[in-house]
Amino acid sequence: MVDWTMKGLSWDDPLRIRSAAELTAWVREIGFLPFFANEVTGFSAEEHTGAHVWWTGDRATDPWEWREEIAGAHAVAYGKFFDGRAGFIAPEWLPRFANARREGWDFDGRWQDGRASQREKAIMEFFVDPESEDEPQFTNAALLSTALKQSAGFGKGGAKNFPGIMTGLQMQLYLVIGGFRRRQTKKGREYGMPVSVIMTPESIWGYSLMSSAYDEEPAESWMRIYEHTRALFPDSDNNSIIKLIGKTPN
Repeated sequence: MVDWTMKGLSWDDPLRIRSAAELTAWVREIGFLPFFANEVTGFSAEEHTGAHVWWTGDRATDPWEWREEIAGAHAVAYGKFFDGRAGFIAPEWLPRFANARREGWDFDGRWQDGRASQREKAIMEFFVDPESEDEPQFTNAALLSTALKQSAGFGKGGAKNFPGIMTGLQMQLYLVIGGFRRRQTKKGREYGMPVSVIMTPESIWGYSLMSSAYDEEPAESWMRIYEHTRALFPDSDNNSIIKLIGKTPN
């Protein structure tokens, strides 16, 4: 059995982040932040919160509960952005992440150029209007991941690897987790654990913002992300940083 010990600060450490609001403010200050500890020491929410407050279910003190509040507030983006794992990105940095990760392609263009899979398209059809002729139009859909899985054909006997496809679309900044909700019965009664609400970042922060770095080369956007991370953590190994933020775009 693996002993999963959370890294973090002591309860009385004055530098400990103590609330969802403080965590959001720190993300806005530094630009982006992985949720869990990783190869870049110190670059995570986990390492700056209390080591013994995780998984308690106390919404006031538990960082795992904070992520629901932060995701739904839309002051910063939340999703699987860092090496396939969860993290936060401030709106000011979303355009550069989108440009670097998408390599300059909106999803419809990626699909038309043969760069997207049928399984990705089956998911994105719920979020992008295929009839738009100019800039992409978004449906403003906010779908529970469980409902999206079924509707996109990933249910029993259907397409495989829904979690992997969803992670890939979040890594490319085509989708984000815009909140959490509990499922409902036909009579409207809530039940079960909270489920992620899937949205496009454009439906939250607008296409103008998300495409505002498209005028620079994707590699230039990537370099800005790399240099910012390097400035924040100058003693980190290059390979560790690259593993976290992704390889240079082709």
